[in-house]
Amino acid sequence: MNRFVFWALMALCIGVEVWGLIIDNRDVHYLGAITGFGVIGVNHLLHRADAHEQFKAGEEA
Repeated sequence: MNRFVFWALMALCIGVEVWGLIIDNRDVHYLGAITGFGVIGVNHLLHRADAHEQFKAGEEA
């Protein structure tokens, strides 16, 4: 996941959170927060997988 995609998804999640606050619906607000944490988690896992692949490529060389 490149930086642009990450920040675009995070902006969308923050927008959903704010929208939930504006319409006074906590479920929507929490949905945006949980989704934001999911985006952070997937980004972290993808970076770890990429680092692992680079490490394995260095071992095989």
